[in-house]
Amino acid sequence: MKQGRLFKLRFRRRLKQSQKQAQGYSTQAERSFDRYVMKRLDRFKPVRRFVIGWVLLLTVLMLGTILQTFRLSNYYQTLQPVAGGTYREGIGGTFSTANPLYASSDIDNSVASLLFAGLFQFNDKNVLVGELAKNYEVTPNGTVYTVHLKPGLRWTDGKPLTSADVLFTYQSIQNPDAKSPLRGSWQGIVVTAPNPATVVFTLPGPLASFPNTMTNGIVPEHLLGKIPAAELRTADFNTINPVGSGPFKWQAIEVTGNEPSTAEEQIAMLPNTSYVGGTPKLARFIVHAYADEAKLSRDFGGGALTGATGLGKPRDGASANSNVQRHNFLLTAGTYAFFKTTQPVFSDVKVRQALVQAADPNDIIKRLSYPTKAVRGPLLQGQLANDPTLVQAKHDTAAANSALEAAGWKIGPKGIRVKDKQELTFTLAATDNPEYRLVSEQLQKQWRAVGANIKLRLQDVQNFQNTLAYHDYDAVLYGISIGPDPDVFVYWDSSQSDIRSTNRLNLSEYKNVTADAALESGRTRLDPALRTLKYRPFLQAWQQDAPALGLYQPRVLYVTNGTVAGINDQTINTATDRFNNVQNWMIRQARVTNQK
Repeated sequence: MKQGRLFKLRFRRRLKQSQKQAQGYSTQAERSFDRYVMKRLDRFKPVRRFVIGWVLLLTVLMLGTILQTFRLSNYYQTLQPVAGGTYREGIGGTFSTANPLYASSDIDNSVASLLFAGLFQFNDKNVLVGELAKNYEVTPNGTVYTVHLKPGLRWTDGKPLTSADVLFTYQSIQNPDAKSPLRGSWQGIVVTAPNPATVVFTLPGPLASFPNTMTNGIVPEHLLGKIPAAELRTADFNTINPVGSGPFKWQAIEVTGNEPSTAEEQIAMLPNTSYVGGTPKLARFIVHAYADEAKLSRDFGGGALTGATGLGKPRDGASANSNVQRHNFLLTAGTYAFFKTTQPVFSDVKVRQALVQAADPNDIIKRLSYPTKAVRGPLLQGQLANDPTLVQAKHDTAAANSALEAAGWKIGPKGIRVKDKQELTFTLAATDNPEYRLVSEQLQKQWRAVGANIKLRLQDVQNFQNTLAYHDYDAVLYGISIGPDPDVFVYWDSSQSDIRSTNRLNLSEYKNVTADAALESGRTRLDPALRTLKYRPFLQAWQQDAPALGLYQPRVLYVTNGTVAGINDQTINTATDRFNNVQNWMIRQARVTNQK
């Protein structure tokens, strides 16, 4: 107890001593400040201008240095795209498979093209170049194509990619048990693999457009080879852990939302560092599949997505957002009004010719929400074999009226032309969407001006597909994929109007012996000049017979929130060709020192 009291007394004494010392130091500091600063202020007055001048000079010099540094930084450094970041793309619909042998919807095709590489691909100039393939050779008779693979190809699981995988892919497509939608294009072609780096395709006959068909994704034999062909469509590989050789590799899939209005699938992918075209600049690519287009539009408008496709028109603030970039990818396709020539109303070529003259495609194009090119014949402008002198007749309402009068079609009491007690009336079928509704209504007005009565049948996609498949129409408004090659055999050869044909894509049911011979001859010639010569009789017949009215090239609308480096408006063959340089896309920016 005594020791505790003694300790407390000592502590109090030391505390008091410390307080006295602190007070002493404070008093001394105040006296020193008063003595050396306050009492000497009068001495500063004679030199204050000098001192203030120097201070101002130093301030100006410092500000000048900072400004010069900033300007030099802007001169030697610029804001440039840099690697990194997650790209989120929204697409309407549902995901079902990543396997390129079965992909058919926009979502499935998009995912498959990001995960799987093909032998060839179209570059951003729409020129066919090798992807997995180094090059190819073709025999003089045009029936044997030998493809050489690039060295060091690998799957994303690290296994080597060889000709065995290519052989397996095409043999699976050809196998009827596999039920691949690609089978029709590969029937009769023999595929062999003489060595690990070479694939040989032997065709039953020459086909100039054949190289364009070797763009589908190649699948791994070491993972799918032991699965029965009949079970390939439902294999876990397709949706759980697909392994490819494309620019990205599979990471995961996440499904959210229980209701159709909120359901969303997210397919996440990482860069494939072994991709033959170079490692992608993006850190991740996520495809968002939306069951509800309204939600897709809201998410894009709210900035949750980097890009989106399949939107008729961005809504919910996106259209007013100046940061939204709209990319119009023109397709190598044509939108036509096909006249079913086997229908009584269209059996007279003079009626078809008059309807072509009565229509004004240029006026329709002006009303579209995007710039495009006119289609004036069965081939596209600038395409091999296209002849600008052999196209459909120009718009001339007076000439159309005269032609109908001469053909015996007289204006009746209702303002509708009549011949042999039959009115000039027919139905135009089309998909019910804003664009086709606009085009259909304009054609209805233009043809009504010459006394033709047109009834519109606008249908939802499913019902329209049935109408198209069974040719259940008088005339139909539809877009056909022509592609980079002038081989349009499937759309205009008489054999393709037969109900027994594979796809029955001759929508006009057009039959002309001269046209048939030219189409068959032109597709078998490899020399461009000779092909052009061979196609000429077909163009002449098409111009004279007017089996359809050419309108315009359709587009794929792709919108992004802000600028995405690497995306440029271009002509593409399919919607997924927008990814032809996806490995170069960049969404981040940083100041980078300029290189001399």
